[in-house]
Amino acid sequence: MQIYKLLSVLLEYPDQDLLDHLPEVRAILDKNSEIDANERVALQKFIDYLTSKSLTDLQVDYVKTFDSTPEHSLHLTHHLFGDESDRNRGPALIDLSEMYKEYGVELSTNELPDYLPLILEFAAHMDGNEAMVFLSDVKKVLGTLADNLTKASSPYAAPLSIVESRATLTRLAA
Repeated sequence: MQIYKLLSVLLEYPDQDLLDHLPEVRAILDKNSEIDANERVALQKFIDYLTSKSLTDLQVDYVKTFDSTPEHSLHLTHHLFGDESDRNRGPALIDLSEMYKEYGVELSTNELPDYLPLILEFAAHMDGNEAMVFLSDVKKVLGTLADNLTKASSPYAAPLSIVESRATLTRLAA
């Protein structure tokens, strides 16, 4: 589903390539029927935020938001197990890597498999219901992360809230 690909791109570390492609992202948002009106407005505002800052400022904000604040980490198993519990976190990361392989998705990144943009990239390979079921496994973590970002008044709360809202089995199509 294209919405997960867009969310993945928007939640990655910002670079010049992202900024160069924001007009295309905006156009996709305007045309895509799988994105509801509220999601579209929230993502357009988030893109406005991205276009209002310099690349350096965006990168500083991103590092400050996600890398310097453990409560905002985009590595989802960190929220489940913390850094200290390698005994539980390691097997969870291995299981996720194996799931990617089963679907034929090759990891070509230095990120751990629980990195949210990578998870969203994977969900983009699934049909809508399958992606919702997959993401529903981490709904509580996504909700906590979205709440933490909202409390910090982070612009990243908007895309995280969309991910969290789509990670619910009540959205399953009949």
